[in-house]
Amino acid sequence: MLAVAALAAGALLTTGVAGASKTISSYPRAQTLYTSGTQYGPPSSWNPLQPCCYATGTLGLVYETLFLYDPLKDQFKPWLASSGSWTNADTYTIKLRPGIKWSDGKPLTADDVVYTLNLGKLKTVPYANIWNFISGVSKVNSTTVKVSFSTPNYQEWANWLYSWPILPEHLWQGRSEKTVVTGANPNPVGTGPYLYSTHDQQKQVWVRNPHWWATKALGLSVKPQYIVDVVNGSNNVMLGQVLQGNIDLSNNFLPGISSLVSGLGGYGLQTYFPQAPYMLPANTAWLVMNTTKAPMNDARFRRALAFAMDVPDVVKTDYGNIVSPASSSGLLPNWSKYDSASTLKQLGFSYNPAKAAAMLAAAGYKKGSDGYFKTPSGATIDLKLIVPNGWTDWMEAIQILATGAKAAGIKITPSYPDYNSLVAQRSAGKFDLLINNDKQLANTPWLYYDYIFHLPIQSQQTTVNYGRFSSSTAWALVQKLDKTPTTDVGGMKSVIAKLQKIQLSQMPIIPLWYNGAWAQYNNSVWTNWPCSASTCNHYLPVSWRGYWNMSSILMLTQLKPAPSK
Repeated sequence: MLAVAALAAGALLTTGVAGASKTISSYPRAQTLYTSGTQYGPPSSWNPLQPCCYATGTLGLVYETLFLYDPLKDQFKPWLASSGSWTNADTYTIKLRPGIKWSDGKPLTADDVVYTLNLGKLKTVPYANIWNFISGVSKVNSTTVKVSFSTPNYQEWANWLYSWPILPEHLWQGRSEKTVVTGANPNPVGTGPYLYSTHDQQKQVWVRNPHWWATKALGLSVKPQYIVDVVNGSNNVMLGQVLQGNIDLSNNFLPGISSLVSGLGGYGLQTYFPQAPYMLPANTAWLVMNTTKAPMNDARFRRALAFAMDVPDVVKTDYGNIVSPASSSGLLPNWSKYDSASTLKQLGFSYNPAKAAAMLAAAGYKKGSDGYFKTPSGATIDLKLIVPNGWTDWMEAIQILATGAKAAGIKITPSYPDYNSLVAQRSAGKFDLLINNDKQLANTPWLYYDYIFHLPIQSQQTTVNYGRFSSSTAWALVQKLDKTPTTDVGGMKSVIAKLQKIQLSQMPIIPLWYNGAWAQYNNSVWTNWPCSASTCNHYLPVSWRGYWNMSSILMLTQLKPAPSK
């Protein structure tokens, strides 16, 4: 099967598109970094305010943020800003680096920062929520901006500082709200290390910016002259490209990669860890339960279901150990310092079908002649668990979970609607169970608790609290956490301990496993990739949207050409 995949990959990389200035394979190989893993269709937008859809690299390679955030060190790195500080309890002052220019030669100034923040007053801009707690933004001088807060939401603000790019006022002002939010922005002008070169149905191409400010200011230089991001094919096709050395960095989920890395040799493949789990964790896969429907409206049932989830078999059989079981809290490993050890010891869970069955029996659930539990009122329980059709790892995972739940006497039926249908069911609350991993690696666990407990419940839940769990106590704690300074680790731990007690006693959502930051590199052209060894750099090796500004951009400054053979 690999031979067929490799042939398909080779064909893809040497087939041009009519009218394209260059085919994928026509860039000087020793100067070109080939990536894949984000773009599932031809590039069509370069608007960084479209986080779902912009061409890979639009944010990070072209448009830049005030700070970078390194999740492995839990550190912010000044970037476009030379500094940022709370000058009093409700005022944050941003100082820009002097001398930064947009790629059209115009200077980056405080006016651009003020403009970008004020765009959030448009309700359709993705970061409009910041104006729920910002009261005003003003220019102090050409490199200084003062942000005033009505109620400082420290967690959200810290997240904004590295998540959203600064935009050039001189090119964006005067655009309609529709154009600002949904326009394609086909000629992106940024401050970053790369410039738009070309694109077609197969690829997006960036070329190095010879005037990037960080070369002079920070002594940094990105090594590839070109970055060619290849539109994803099937998993087998992308695996074949990596094996042939046509792709240098793949951020696809590639089944079977563990065996290729660990010894079926000759391919020069590498992952961040040399052994299981091979990948850094990127997000938590959660079992979302519709808590408005019986029996998921019963906390006793939800807790029993947690003990009926055979995550170890998913990790071993489905993923070949390239993922890890999640903590009972669901917090990613980089947030483990916030876990309440006493709460996890008291209320934590692991796969134990006998215990799950005993918990259900104690709660009044009774087994029928078919071996499955019925509700205390005698109603049949047959829960549909949905994941998107074509997401092969999750499709296999829910079959394993259904089998594990059967051992506990809980009937679960896997189902695979198309992605758009699943989203419609999820948003409207017309589902029983589903798996979701929307919230990614980030600077603050507040994002996870907002995801779990956010209120109020709307008729359409499009981004958070898909299970429609309602706890005013938990929501008040989430808001309190948001208002806790990110430097107050003790204060954060105190609030999170209370949230975890509610979470694990009420179990509105069940953490399953940590999905990996899929990253496979071929060393035939470029070397010195990030890895866990002490001799390696420890930046994120991920090109996904939103990850360049979480230290991945620094990976490009560390790459070295492979030694000549």
